[in-house]
Order: sequence, then structure tokens, then C-alpha cells
Amino acid sequence: MTFENLLSPINIGTLKLRNRVIMGAMGCGTANDNATVSECECAYYAERAKGGVGLIITEVTRVNNETGVMSPRQTSAATDDCIPGLAKLAEAVHFYNGAIFVQLHHPGRQTDNMAIGGRATISPSGIPSMLVQSECREMTNAEIKSFVQDYVDAAERAYKAGIDGVELHGAHGYMLNQFFSPLTNKRTDEYGGSTENRARVVKEIIEGIRERVGRDYPVTLRISADEFLRESMFPFQEDGLLLDEAVEICKYLVPFGLDAINVSAGIYETMNQAWEPISFSEGWKIYLAEAIKKAVDVPVFGVGVIRNPEFAEKIIAEGRVDGVTIARGLLADPDWVNKAAAGRVDDIRRCISCLNCMDSMIINGMKGEPFSCAINPRAAREWFYNDARQDGNGRLVVVVGAGPSGLAAAQELAERQFKVILFEKSGELGGQLCLANKPPHKDKINWLISYYETQLNKLGVEIRLNTPATIDAIKELAPYAVFVGTGSESIVPQSIKGVNNANVCTSTDILTGKVNLTGKKVAVIGSGMTGVETAELLETQDNEVVVVEMADRVGPDASWQSFSDVQARLIKFGTVFMPSHKLVEIGATAIKLEKTSGECVDLPVDYVVLSLGVKADKTLADEIAKVFDKVVNIGDTAQIGRIANAVETGYVAAYQLA
Repeated sequence: MTFENLLSPINIGTLKLRNRVIMGAMGCGTANDNATVSECECAYYAERAKGGVGLIITEVTRVNNETGVMSPRQTSAATDDCIPGLAKLAEAVHFYNGAIFVQLHHPGRQTDNMAIGGRATISPSGIPSMLVQSECREMTNAEIKSFVQDYVDAAERAYKAGIDGVELHGAHGYMLNQFFSPLTNKRTDEYGGSTENRARVVKEIIEGIRERVGRDYPVTLRISADEFLRESMFPFQEDGLLLDEAVEICKYLVPFGLDAINVSAGIYETMNQAWEPISFSEGWKIYLAEAIKKAVDVPVFGVGVIRNPEFAEKIIAEGRVDGVTIARGLLADPDWVNKAAAGRVDDIRRCISCLNCMDSMIINGMKGEPFSCAINPRAAREWFYNDARQDGNGRLVVVVGAGPSGLAAAQELAERQFKVILFEKSGELGGQLCLANKPPHKDKINWLISYYETQLNKLGVEIRLNTPATIDAIKELAPYAVFVGTGSESIVPQSIKGVNNANVCTSTDILTGKVNLTGKKVAVIGSGMTGVETAELLETQDNEVVVVEMADRVGPDASWQSFSDVQARLIKFGTVFMPSHKLVEIGATAIKLEKTSGECVDLPVDYVVLSLGVKADKTLADEIAKVFDKVVNIGDTAQIGRIANAVETGYVAAYQLA
């Protein structure tokens, strides 16, 4: 497939893009501590420009350092001392013939009070975010006028730095979205009330930019065309911004000087419609962009779990959108465009929508580190992992275990031109991935397995399936090094009376199909992601499920977005959740639970499924360490974790092997 539509040029105003793939903005946390552009940031974006992207849009970029801060290492365009760094960023992207816009942003009510010194956040009407729950006050009319100038000043700085254009962030519940939406804008002055009044602040920003830098400088808008409040787990009594009104807003604003519109959806309280978990299908919200495209005469770009160039080509060819916006997909594979152009679609490392990137924005941000991608350890660390050595010289390395850590290690070692032999005791690649792909809606996990299979075959890795690694077998090979990723096994606490009864199994037993249950009343013990996903699988098999959790709330350590996605479906099934209950005894027809208060209750069940975490399987690793000099433990064998941990430990160990 040639992707002639996807790869054809397009103009945004006076700027000609080499193709129709837009890298959407993602908060990456790569800036310097003073919010200026860092070398890390330049390398991150340059890698995507090198990979062939038509237009890069930077992370949310501050227009005000006092009231508009999202995170400590967030890029700023709020002061003149930011211009040199922005100029370096433009130069880095232009070196690879790419184009770059700065996304101008203010979080408004979605600001964390602690990010701005404990002061109240500001918003059009002082209505706090249900998710962020920060103190919030209404902006004065004078503050709005000053706020407009913040955007205009920031755009001028981008212009002076040689940045190719700016995107006004009017989506995802941030400040400009708060003005657009009747949910958050209850003003009675010229900035509230009618659709045009609620869009006035963006109109004034566009006019101000045009007056300051002229009509030829590209200005685009990102908009949440539907806030999807009806899908929220929060109790909203109104619909907020809906598609029909978003269309009217775009029609109103374009004549004032908008050059393109980038269409998304959702706010923080409907985060899963903005940044989708794994269950959402490819292109599910393209219809929003399609509706706006029919109403305006500037390019319209659509977003929504776009992972495959074939799909992107199709929706452009059909005239539904003028181009596609891809964020996470380019985080996972910066060479997505070049691979598509070269006909190497099977080499694309497709994003599996695990949301590690979103989780890491918070976790890593608190540590002053960039966000991370579960399946691309180099993402936002290109400046660090910048030495693509090919120094293996055919030396033989044995990798034990074909889970994600072993696969990642084998790929990197082979790319470094080591001779790699991979032992896997089962008959398939994937390890724990072959469990993770079993619950409903988890088929994207198969993309990662297929990617590694393709890459290892192309790199000439010798894969020995159905072959347990033994000391003697490894000795025969006389390896230069041995990487051990033998994974983990389910925890089965022997302190629980009856835990070895015939009506007890682990989530692994359910996911592998070793145990098949139908028409049973089942208690799943543990409400982590594995627990709730196993519960969903059991519900689809016509069981009645109760999820028991010892902590005071369910999913205490789970990714909030992914957990809420599964939880919403379980609620529809009628699944019962029992937090603050500890399993103390298992009987033939019931289990005994102890409440936080100390009171014990009996719960009638037919079967018990334990999902209490895993422990490393180090038996073979310890034996190998006694025999060979260079032994590296990876994945769960080194440290229990998620896919991100497994892939990173495998990649890093292979990268560092000396």
C-alpha cells in the first residue's frame, strides 16, 4: 500500500507540510527546571521529525508562569528568556525537514494548587474540577483581558524563535475549553452566555496574534468537540459542550484567522474519552472531526486511537478528515511515518494503549523526570540512549524466557550484532503477555507480541520454543553472557485456611484456561488490574462475580484510567465490589471475610480466584548465577513490575552489556 493520501503534502495557512501526520501534543516533562527547552526535549522532538512526521506540536506550553503551571518541568513561552531554547528546538526539528508548532496552554481550574504555591486556581466562573479538587476562583474581566495578552505575547515569542506556528489548546477541560463550555462558563458579561460570547476570549487571542505577527503566521485550535459528560463516573446534571455547539464555535472562529482545527474530546472528568484505555477502538471519535470538516473551509485533523497507517489512509481518502493526529503512536514508534512510507508496516511498534505514559506523567513528574512509554524505553530519553553501537561482534548471548523483558533484550542485543539464542519453555512468545491478552478488549497486546516476533526473525535471533533452559544446555553454548527473565508466579498465601481446597485457583489458572468456570458464584480476591480483568472475563463466561479487596477502596494500586474503564463495564454486569474485607478462610460453599472493624462475615461462593500479586521465579536464575560469570536478571526476575518495567529492564541491560 502506498498511502498516497496520508503522505501527500498539505498547507496550514502559508506553511506546507510534507505529509498529513500530525504529532499531537503530550505533556512530556522534558524541559529544564526553569521551564526552558532542554537538550532532552530537543532530542525527543528531533527524533520524531527524523522519523518523518509532517508536523510536531509540542507539549502543553505555559503562557503564564504564575497561574498557569501544570508541572515543574513543563515548557514555558511566558517570558523572553524562553526564546533561545525555543529557537534551538525549532532548529533541531528543521534539521530533519520537519515543522513544529508550540501548543499554548493554561490549565485554569485543572491546575493543582500546589503547582502555583497553594494559591487558588482561576477559571471563567470559579467552578472547581471534580477530579483535581483545587480551590478555584472566578476571573475578573480585567484578568481575562490580561490573560488574552499572555497568549498573544507567548505566540510572538514562538514567532521570534522561528517556531512554525502555534496551536491554541481549547480542549481537554483546560482554560480555553472552560470558556467554551456551558458547564464551566456561567458568566453574565461579554465572555459568557451565548456561544459567541463564550468563544470571545479565543477570538480576541486570534485577533491579537494577527495584529502582532501578521496574517501569514499559522494559528490553529485544538477543541474538545464533545465533553462526554454523559459517560462520566462523576454525577453531572448537564451535558456541557456537545458536538453541535462545537461546530458553531469553529464556524465562528475561523474567519478571524484560524488556519486549521485539531479535533479531540473529553475533559479531566471524562479522561477516558480524551486519552483512551485499551478497550477503545481505532478511530472511534473521528466522526467529531468529520462533522467540523463539513462546516469549515480550513484543514481539520482527527484523533482517536489511530494506530495503523492503513486506517489513516482510508479516512483521509474518504474525505472524513484532512489529516490525522497521532500522539501515543509516535511515542511508541518515532519512525511510524518512515516505516509506512517504506512499506514496512509490519515493523511499526504500535501503541497498545496501556496508558503507562499517562500514569508516568504524574509519577515521574513528582521526581522531576520525563514521562515514559511502556514499550519504547528510549522515548523522552533519546539524549541519553544515543549510542547505537554495533559492537557485539557475533559473541553469543543466551536469553532465558521469551516474556517482554527477554524479547526486548533479545532485540537490542541482536541490533548490537550479538548472536542471540532465546530459550522459551512454552510453545509461544510473550510470557506474561500471553496472559494479559486473554481478558476482554485486550487484543492490542497481541500487537506487541507480533512486533517482537517479526523483529527477532528479521534480526536472525535463534528462537527455541518448547525448550526449557538447563545448565547443561547453556554450558554447551559457552555464552559470553546469560540474560534471565523467567518471570513470576502467583502468590498463594498459605496463612489462609483452606487456600489449597479444590475450589481455589489463581487468576493465572483462569487466564490460561487451566480452570474454566461457567454458571458459578465466584469470589475474586484482589482488585488490582489483573483481578478486575479476570473478573470481567469470568462475567463474560456467565458467572456471578464478587471482587473482594482488603484495602479501603478497590483498585488501590491500579492505573486509575484503566481501572475505571473495566470497573464501569463490571458495574453494568452487576459485579459486587467489597473493599475493606480481608479473606481469612475458604470453605467448600462459603468464604469468611474480616471487615476493617474486626467483624467477620460469611459469603456464599462456589469458587475462589486468588489475584494477590506475583513473586519472582528465581530458581533457575540462582542456579545459573553459580555457574556463569556474566548473568543479568531482567523483568520480574529482577524486580516485579508491569510491562513497562519488563521492557525497560530488558532493553537497558542489553544496551549496557559490555
